[in-house]
Parts: sequence; C-alpha cells; structure tokens
Amino acid sequence: MPVRTRIAPSPTGDPHVGTAYIALFNLCFARQHGGQFILRIEDTDAARSTASSEQAIFDSLRWLGLDWDEGPDVGGDFGPYRQSERSEIYAEYARQLVEQGNAFYCFATADELDEMRREQMAAGLPVKYDGRGLALSEQEVQRRLAAGDEHVIRMKIPEQGSCRVQDMLRGEIEIEWQQVDMQVLLKADGLPTYHLANVVDDHLMEITHVIRGEEWINSAPKHQLLYDYFGWTMPQLCHLPLLRNPDKSKLSKRKNPTSIQYYERMGYLPEALTNYLGRMGWSMPDEREKFSLEEMQAEFDLSRVSLGGPIFDVEKLDWLNGQWIRDDLSEDDLLQRLKDWAFNEARLKSALPLIQPRIEKLSDVAPAIGHLYSGLLDLSEHDFDSLKLERADQVKVLQFVLWSLERQSDWSRDALFDTLKSLATLMDIKLQLFLAPLFVAISGSTATFSVMDAMALLGPDISRARTRHAINVLGGVSKKQNKKYEKEFASLIN
Repeated sequence: MPVRTRIAPSPTGDPHVGTAYIALFNLCFARQHGGQFILRIEDTDAARSTASSEQAIFDSLRWLGLDWDEGPDVGGDFGPYRQSERSEIYAEYARQLVEQGNAFYCFATADELDEMRREQMAAGLPVKYDGRGLALSEQEVQRRLAAGDEHVIRMKIPEQGSCRVQDMLRGEIEIEWQQVDMQVLLKADGLPTYHLANVVDDHLMEITHVIRGEEWINSAPKHQLLYDYFGWTMPQLCHLPLLRNPDKSKLSKRKNPTSIQYYERMGYLPEALTNYLGRMGWSMPDEREKFSLEEMQAEFDLSRVSLGGPIFDVEKLDWLNGQWIRDDLSEDDLLQRLKDWAFNEARLKSALPLIQPRIEKLSDVAPAIGHLYSGLLDLSEHDFDSLKLERADQVKVLQFVLWSLERQSDWSRDALFDTLKSLATLMDIKLQLFLAPLFVAISGSTATFSVMDAMALLGPDISRARTRHAINVLGGVSKKQNKKYEKEFASLIN
C-alpha cells in the first residue's frame, strides 16, 4: 500500500506554526516514500469554525511551500475533505458501534455531569464519566429515544488492564484503561467528536501513517480501541515532540507569536521559516542548519527526530532569515520580495485614503505610514509620558485591550471600534483617554490617523504583538496582578 499521510487542522483561529510544523514532517515523510500528503479540515466545531480561517490555513501553508495532493480545494478520490460534509458517515458508524455493543446512549445533562465532576473532585477521585448510561435498560433507552430526549453516543472502555500502543519514535507505550474516559463519539447536535471522525476518516481515506503532536498520546488507546471495534487495521503512529517556548513551556501566543500570518506580515521569508521548522527536533545528516524544503525531503528520516522538546527561538529564526536574505536573494530578487511583501499597489492603495488628508508634500508619506511597514516598534517608557492616564492605568488598559483582541474574530475597522468603545465604557474611561496608550502601542504616536484603521491594515497578529510589546516596555504585569486583572476582566465582559 502506498504511503499516505495527512494534516487535519481546525479552522477556528489563526493558522498556527505548530500546524505548519506537523504538516512539514508529514509532507516530507510522504515525499520520501513516494506517497501522498492529504489536507483534511476538521470543522465539526460549528460554533467556532469559519470560512475565513479555513482560507487562512490554505494560504499560510501554501505560502510556506507545503502543498497537498488531496484536499477540500483540490479534490481527490477520497472526499469530501471537510468533516462537516461527512456527518452522515460518522452517524452511521456510531450507530454500528451501538448495535455491536461497543458504544451506548447517554442522556446525562450538562448540569448532571457538572455535579458528577464536583462530587468526584470532593471525594478525591479521578474526574471522568462514571458510566451511568450503561445502567439504563434497553427499554428505557428506547423510550427516551422515542421521546426525543437529547443524548450523545459514548464508547465503552475496558474496566481492567492496559492498552499497549506502538509508536514509531517511542516504541511501546502502555496506558492503563482506568486512565481512559468513556469518550463521547457523537455529540447531541449529531456531529462527531475528533476521536470518531479522526478514526473513520483515516480508515476511509487509507491513511497509512499518522504523524501528530505528542499531546495526542493519551488519546491513542481510544483510537486503537475504535480500530479494534471496527475490525480495521490501525495506521502506524508517530507522536512528534511539541514546540516549546525558551522557558520550556508549550509554545503559546501568550509568550511567543504563534500565527503563521504574523511571520509573513513581519517580513520573514517562507523558505527561512520552513527551514527553521524543519530544524525543530530534526537535523540533516551533515548537521547543516540552512537547507531548502527540497533538500529536507531528499534527506528526511524519522529516526533523526529527537524527543527533546524543540525550542522555538525567534532570535534564532531572525538569524536564519538573515542568512536566506543575504545568501539566496539577488538585488532584483530582494526588490521583488519587498514589492510582494508590503510595497504592492493594493496595500499602498488601502493606506492612501488615511494619509492623503494629513499630508502637504510627498515626503510626508513615509513618516505617516512608516508604522504600517514595521514589525515591533522601537518604544520606550517615555513615549507614554505625555498621556493623561496614570502609568498603572495605561498598563491595565493595554492588558484588557490585548485580552479583548485575542477574542476578536471580526477584524474590520468598525468591529474593532465597537469592541474598544464597549471596553472603554465598561472600564469607565473616556474613549479618548482609553485609546491614547493603544495609539502609542500600535502607531508609536498619538499624532496619526485612527488606531482602528491602523489595526485593520496591520491585521490581528501584528496588532496583538505590538500591544503585548508595549505592556512589556511599560514594565509588564506581575503574576499576582495578572490574576487580579483576569478576574476583573472576566467580570466586565460576562
């Protein structure tokens, strides 16, 4: 059977560098073995999935050069490739498991499950589903189904023993069944959870190798059990180490920019970022640090993956990006990259209506829009000295704004204005005073065009990064203060 790998991101936010990292290793493994690489969209979270996020996934992975052989936008023989278009398939297999006696209906309400968890925590017991649905008689189950009572389908889990899972990097992994929950397979809305959809799709799409992050190790027993229940052969599993911040914590947007779009907006070369992700836990046979995607594919060997958590260090990425700019781009190439990156007609045209009323000569243009073509601004505490808000209030405003922006999905100028105006009202601060520190954080000055317009042009990634940078310039927020702010922020917006 030919090698077939896949990446299955959820379109629920900014495309993550961790997704690109996993996609890169799946692509290289498939190409090394003359196989196919598939992109599947896991959009069963209907409330959070968006078409714009899906498109951002397509655009970001293609920007990095990580092309796929089959997927929602290119088709293929195993479609559809969006899980939202496969719901009838999952429902059929979930019912099959119930009929086989490997799954069951659960009618417990959210309140009942919350109470169950509280009781388990109070008693010092592991917090997991207690199997109450298994106690219902067949007659009671049918009565409640006929009455239209809301329900889910859960899988049965052995009560004793352990599960042994084979991993291509780690060898045999043993997990006791008592640590495994009776997973919901089909939700009350008729959509599958990740676990059922993942197994069904991997089987029907003939995936031979599942190369994913190590956070899925604890789910492997559920998946292996589902393969056993269906009588299918399980793909070979490989759990890659997670990307880490310099402090060894899991890579997160609170400590490091994580969106692929951020690095594109900052002016990194896609070749350099792909190269850097390839160095995350893997190395070329000759240990060289700079290599192309094609060179990585030619030399790729999973056995060279290190299980130590790879550190995503932006300063190291800066160095590598500089190497690519200096070594691989002619002056003409660099000129074209600059045009494509920011100095293109469409982007300049979007800024002109904002600066035309404010300039008197053409030489005024560069200072007026310079912040639109910068990364993190060169700020100091003194840039905030002229503002009327006290320094502590400036930090608090910026922190609350940052949390609001992290929740913001609509990045249009009007939506941003509504969000910020609402937050200013909730914090009981006049809008002009409220926006002043954000003007400095985003634009470097208060003497410029609307900060909402600037943020709309810069996009969410740069805007959030600059806001976070300004907080750090002003001394940051201590852990104790952060907890206090989090409670206050939650009370304001809920």
